[in-house]
Amino acid sequence: MDVLLWKVAVVGALMMLPFVTESAAQAADHRITIARMKFSPALVQVKAGDVVIWENDDMFRHTATARGNGFDIDLPPKSEKRMTITEDGAVDYYCRFHPAMVGKLETGP
Repeated sequence: MDVLLWKVAVVGALMMLPFVTESAAQAADHRITIARMKFSPALVQVKAGDVVIWENDDMFRHTATARGNGFDIDLPPKSEKRMTITEDGAVDYYCRFHPAMVGKLETGP
């Protein structure tokens, strides 16, 4: 009886595998690089579940800070940080140390 129950559990788990791998495959990485006092690309379109990789290639400290509430990522020179997108909507962001540095994340379906 235990063997039969185990086989049913394994078959059930295997049947769920396509759903798990499909949702994981839909998430994507988006790299935003800071170089020469600019965010590049300045406009990024993402989906909930995607990961934004913030990479500071400058020799200066920068931030990626959402206008209003949202996120405030500190990026020392030559560093990289990751952020998972959790909500839909558009977010304008800037560097707190260099307010002329701006960008936008657009999150949608």
